[in-house]
Amino acid sequence: ALLVGPPGTGKELLARAVHYNSARASGPFVAINCASIPETLLESELYGHEKGAFTGAIRQKPGKFEVASGGTVFLDEIGEIPLSSQVKLLRFLEERRFERVGGTESHGVDVRIVSATNQNLEERVREGRFREDLYYRLNVVRLDLPPLRDRRDDLPLLVAHFLDLARGAGITEEAMELLRNYSWPGNVRELRNVIERGVVLARGGAVRREH
Repeated sequence: ALLVGPPGTGKELLARAVHYNSARASGPFVAINCASIPETLLESELYGHEKGAFTGAIRQKPGKFEVASGGTVFLDEIGEIPLSSQVKLLRFLEERRFERVGGTESHGVDVRIVSATNQNLEERVREGRFREDLYYRLNVVRLDLPPLRDRRDDLPLLVAHFLDLARGAGITEEAMELLRNYSWPGNVRELRNVIERGVVLARGGAVRREH
C-alpha cells in the first residue's frame, strides 16, 4: 500500500491500523523514516550487514526487513530513498529476498510493506529522481490522506482518541467549536499536541476553551 498526504495527516497511524487489523497483528510493526537515515547507512538498516562489512561493523546485524518478518514494515518518506538504493528495494519487493551488506547468502522473509510520502511521486518519476518501475510496484493500493482542514468530520473521533491517550477527562463544547474553526496547518500531529497540552493545563478537568 502507498499512503499519500501532507506531513502530519496521520500516515503512520493509518499504517498501524492496517497492521493491527490484519492477520499480521501478532507480528512486529517496524517503522523506518527513510529521510532520517544517511544514504551510506540505509541499506544496512534495511537489509542488515555481516561482521566486517565496513568500518564499525563489529558483529552481524539483522536489518529491519528481517526483524519484521511475519509483520509489517512502514517505509515513511519513501520518496527520499536515493536512486542508488531504489533498484535493490525493487528487487526485494518483487522477490522478498535480500542479501545483507557484505554478504552473499540470500535470505527470504515474509513481510508486508506499507510506504508513505508527502511528495508527488509521479512528478519525481518525470524528473528522473524516482524509478517508474518502483513507483508502480509501490502504488498497487493507494490511499490519499487529505489535510485535516478538508476532513473536519474526523475531528470528534480524533479528539476523543487523543484525549484517551492523554488520560484527559473530556472537552467542553466551546473548546470543541474552537477546534472545528481552526485551519490545522500541522494536521493531525498538531491536533494531538494541542490536546495533550490542553489536558496538562486542565489538571484533571475537562479541556476548556482557554486551555
